[in-house]
Amino acid sequence: MYPQLVFLQTNQERISASFELRNLAPTPAEEWQRTLAFLGLSMVEKAAMARSVEALMGRAVELVVDTYDYLQKFPATAAILGWEESVDVEHLEERRRFFTIWLARTLGMDTSEEFAHYLFRAGKFHAGHGPRQIHTPPTYVTASIGHVLAYFGRVLGESALNARQMAAAMAGWSKYLSAQLNLMLFGYHIAREFESGDLSIRLKLFGTVRPIVGKSEVIVRFHPADTVARVLGKFFNYYPEARAQALEKTWDTEEKSHSEWLEVVSVYLFRKGWRILLNGRDLTYESGFDHPLTPQDEIAIFPPGR
Repeated sequence: MYPQLVFLQTNQERISASFELRNLAPTPAEEWQRTLAFLGLSMVEKAAMARSVEALMGRAVELVVDTYDYLQKFPATAAILGWEESVDVEHLEERRRFFTIWLARTLGMDTSEEFAHYLFRAGKFHAGHGPRQIHTPPTYVTASIGHVLAYFGRVLGESALNARQMAAAMAGWSKYLSAQLNLMLFGYHIAREFESGDLSIRLKLFGTVRPIVGKSEVIVRFHPADTVARVLGKFFNYYPEARAQALEKTWDTEEKSHSEWLEVVSVYLFRKGWRILLNGRDLTYESGFDHPLTPQDEIAIFPPGR
């Protein structure tokens, strides 16, 4: 009796594991809150940041104009933007508008989950996934944050703030902008991973997934021997906004070869009623998500009721 019971439990665990999505990246909101918690913005720093906003806002237009003048004059960034010979006025207007909105939200010290998704999306755009498909290497994203901090320092140095207030404000802005940089680089690396692989597969979306993603299908790059689980993981990393509706987060333990302790890890399962089809066949009745893929395959995600 007992050996049979153990076999049944092991078999059930194996079946369940074949429908799990493991090793998904944190959502932008999770990464944002984790980074802010680590940086530990103090109340003193936040108060000093708030006191500095008037001086910074008073010269915000100067920062926007100077930033894009510099990007135009620096050869590498001018080449990235396609401005080596002349500036595209419409493109410049788009860039300035985006930068102005970002600066306004930054000076408002926005720490919302929505802002985390905004920064994550900006990172994907830096990877060349925006409307103009311009790839901006991380070097220039990181250095641009350095330019902003330098501008903040110059402005506050000329303001009416005393040395103690200015030091606390700059400490706060340095932490806050570091958290922003991390989110943008996080989005950048997720986007680069999404397009990695020599092969591609079509992933079709139905029902309520379409308006969340904004598409009826996406093309996902993958490597030989990659599985359905791997491609689904890439999809939900790139479109984390689809997780809340489609996936349920649970917890499991894993043994690590370098540790004597069990490690608690997050595991995602599709919510009840969701179906994943491979070439029209429901994987619930097939081999699960461990099925290896070929470029001729097609995956479909169906929400309940379809």
